[in-house]
This record gives sequence, C-alpha cells and structure tokens, in this order.
Amino acid sequence: MSQDTQLAGHLIVECLVAQGVTHAFGVPGESYLAVLDGFHKYREQIRFVINRQEGGAAFMAEAVGKMTNRPGVCFVTRGPGATNASIGVHTAFQDSTPMVLFVGDVASDQRDREAFQEVDYGSFFGPSTKGMAKRVERIDEPDRIPEYVARAFATAMNGRPGPVVLVLPEDMLVKASAARPMPKVDPAQAWSDPGALRTLREMLLAAKKPFVIAGGGGWTPQSAQALQRFAENWKLPVGNAFRFQDTFDNHHPLYAGDVGIGINPKLAARVKDSDLIVAIGPRLGEMTTGGYTLLTPPKAKQKLVHIHASAEELNRVYQADLAIHATMNAAARSLEVLAAPPDVPWGAGWAESANADYLGNMVPQKLPGSIDMPAIVAVLQKLLPEDALITNGAGNFASWTHRFFKHHGLAKGHKTQLAPTAGSMGYGVPAGIAANIVSGRIALTMAGDGDFLMNGQELATASQCGAKSIIVLLNNGMFGTIRMHQERDFPKRVEGAGTELANPDFVALAKAYGYEGTRITRTEEFEPALGAALASRKGTLIEVMLDPEVITTRGTLSGIRDAALKKG
Repeated sequence: MSQDTQLAGHLIVECLVAQGVTHAFGVPGESYLAVLDGFHKYREQIRFVINRQEGGAAFMAEAVGKMTNRPGVCFVTRGPGATNASIGVHTAFQDSTPMVLFVGDVASDQRDREAFQEVDYGSFFGPSTKGMAKRVERIDEPDRIPEYVARAFATAMNGRPGPVVLVLPEDMLVKASAARPMPKVDPAQAWSDPGALRTLREMLLAAKKPFVIAGGGGWTPQSAQALQRFAENWKLPVGNAFRFQDTFDNHHPLYAGDVGIGINPKLAARVKDSDLIVAIGPRLGEMTTGGYTLLTPPKAKQKLVHIHASAEELNRVYQADLAIHATMNAAARSLEVLAAPPDVPWGAGWAESANADYLGNMVPQKLPGSIDMPAIVAVLQKLLPEDALITNGAGNFASWTHRFFKHHGLAKGHKTQLAPTAGSMGYGVPAGIAANIVSGRIALTMAGDGDFLMNGQELATASQCGAKSIIVLLNNGMFGTIRMHQERDFPKRVEGAGTELANPDFVALAKAYGYEGTRITRTEEFEPALGAALASRKGTLIEVMLDPEVITTRGTLSGIRDAALKKG
C-alpha cells in the first residue's frame, strides 16, 4: 500500500474525525475489523467506546445526538448486531435525533445467498414515514466513502433530524483508497416565510386564548433564548412537548408545564380551551396530544400554527391553519422580532393563570410508604448543579422527575433532559453514561427495577471508560406501568400475568460492575446518599425501596383497582 493510500476502514474513521466526531459507540465484530484498526490508528483524535450490548451502544449514540445536535455514531456487526441496535435507531427516528449507524456486513461476493447473519438492511430499517431510518445505503466503492459519510451526516441533521444507516461490506473495508475526507457538514437552515410571519401576527392579534407548545429536535441555547424573548414580547404561556421539558425554562413565569403523559389536568383543559395553538418544533405525536384528544386530527378545533423543520411533517397528521417550514434556530429568531402590540388582546392574566396552574401542580398528593418521592426530587433540585443532565427510560418511575423537577435547560446554555419520546425502556442508564463520557457533566439517571435490568450491563462500560453516572433506582418489584394498566383493565387478575419481578441484589450488582452502591428505605436517608454520590469519583447506584402501592404521582395501585372494580 502506497503512502498516498490507506485501508477503506481507516478512511471511514478519518472521515468521522473530519466531521468533528470525538466518540463512537459500539460492540466489536469481525465484519468491520478494518474500521476497528482505524480507531487504533486515529486513537488520539477519536475514542471508540466499547459497549456490552448493541442496544446500549445505540442508545448512547442517540443520547449524544440529542445533546449536541450532531449525529451520534454507533458501530455494530451484521445480523444480530444490527437488529440489537435497531431499538436506538427507532428511538432516534421518533425523537428526531441525528444519528449514524454503521453496520459491518457480509462480503460482496457472498451477498444474497443468506450468508452468515445476512440481513436486507434496506427492508429492515425501511426508510419511510413508518420506518426506522431516514436513509439506508451500502458503500461498495472505497473511493466513495467520503461522499457517503458526508451525505449521511447532512441527511441526519437536515430537515427533521433523524438516523441514517450505512452498510459496510467486509471485503470493501480492506481495499485501498486514496480518497480524502469531505469538509465538515453543517445543517442547512430553513427560514420562515415573511408572508407567513405576517399571517401569524394577525392570528395572534385575533386570538383570545393562545398557547405555545415547544419541543422536538434541533433546538440550541440560542434558539431557546429567542423563543423566550418571543414569549415575553407577546406574554404567551408556553408548554414543553413530551420529554422535551428543557426547551423552555421551567422557572420562567410564562411556563405552563409539560404537555405529555401524566399531564396536569388543568393544563390539558387549557390546551383544549385555547383558540390558537402555536406548535414550534414538535411533530404533535400521540404522547404530546394526549392520544390525539387535546388536538383532534385531522383538523383541530383550535386554530393551529405548526412550525416544523420538515416540510413532509407539515399537514401530515394535522391540517394546520398556518404551516411554516423552518428550522428551530431560524424560526425562533424570526419570532423574536415579530412586533407585539403594547397590550395583547388576552392580557397578562391568561399567562399568569397558566403558570399558577403549573405551580399548583407541584403540590404533591399524600401517598403511603416511608419514601416520599416529591421530597426525593426536591433533594435532586437542591443538590444537583444547574447543568446536570437528567436521564430516564420508560416507566411510571419517570413521572416523578417529569412532574416535580424544574429544568433551567437550553435557555441557560445546556440541554438537561435526555429521555426517549419513543417510550424505550433501558434508555436512561446508557444515556447517562454517554452524557458523562462526552461532556464531563453530572448525569443522573432515574430508573425502575425492570428498566435498569434492560441495560444495566453498561455500568461495566462506564467503569472501563472511567465515566461516572448516578443512578436512582426505584425498586417496587414489578413492571409498574403495565401492572397499573392490568389493574385498570383486569383488576386482581395479576398472578402469572407477566408483571411480577424477582430482582437481584442491585447494590451488590452495582459494586460488581465497579460502581458504589447503597440502599435506602426512608426519605431522610436519600440526601446524604446523593451527597456522597456527588462527592465520589466513582459512579453510584442508589436503590430506593418504593412501596408498590405508590404507582403514580397522583394515586395508589389499590385505588386504581378499587375504581376498576366499582366500574365493573
């Protein structure tokens, strides 16, 4: 091999360096050994984080994409490696997160024979509005690697952000190439149409009860600050879309709460009662719309202004009264200069009452047991730094921070929530580890017992990398969300029905992985445990023994069962 050429596998890594990638996550496989050798060659410029399972690796890459607005990168081998990683790809798709998954594949001369672990990735990841990826491509020619990698990054970031899959035939990776990386790709900006902005202003001036829902991918500190100025100029109440609770500062007097699962009933009524919804960024999916009841498709009873980075998303589910195709940076900066009148038609009281409802929802209901979860969250609020990242997977356990934790978020310069709108269990643990690896910031994961066991093995990854996360594990001995639904639909018929858990000793397990571990059974034990975890150089798991009766932030398991039995 001449001095002007290198292995194609090495070129892929060099292209990632050129795109500004500092960390790639994955599980090694023989199908892409040449790429692994490339990570060795460029080890001073990029780090390959060795995961224990491809689902954890893909979640880590997705979390990095959420944090940085640039594609998180994951490498897996063919067949089982790719299918294991698909959970992270699906999460990136539904959460509008930029991500690139590289899949080592069978050699070109073995394709289409059902070779060992062969999969048709175009069909499996199926790029479409119902698929898992924005684009799926195979690189057959080494000299075209820079083209494909640059296109993957552009596709992942442009429009509605999302995942791209690049397939790497094993024999292609060991061929020589003299090609050089393409320059770093930045996302294109789509600016709001001036005529549409004039129409939006007219709609605002005609409104009596307007409401803003902000969220989705692509937000930066600058766009979040511009959104805040727009809301202040027009005295608009703002709610954050499901699991994008750091888009608008929760401490701001115009904040109305999160529009998602477990929504404040008063906020749900307010959204329904509004005469103008300005949705900036969210795709208005099932969770944000309360199962399509807060806004009813295809035409909501409220007037709807939908601003989104993807032209294909506009008018797809909801027929908007005004659809504006714009990226979040461009949209928010256009909105902040939209001239507001000295006195808005709805007056200051509309936003003030929305914020009062949000603050009223912070007052907890009395629930049984020796663990007071709102008090636990208050300790998190007290001790965690303002830029700490809060991560979680899926489960009722997440509702405690969703309801009671107040994010300063992007307007103060940092993304502070990493959570899957796709509802993926097992996301929080790897997301917290990845966040700490890449940013060095404090990352705290809220996990349930069932949720933790789906990717708890990534604590080994954290220990090997010298990473630190803090895991607050709520142990109630069951898959709590499903048990809640069982009691609603089939009360008392739970034995042998799939939700009871016989758990390991989580503290011992955490210590086996190299973490500190402690167990608490009373609320007052939590603050010293969290203080010790923050002071420790190692990661820590704090197991919180939660009464199984405490099933939601508002009620008990027996209360749900009794209501179901009365209903018949």
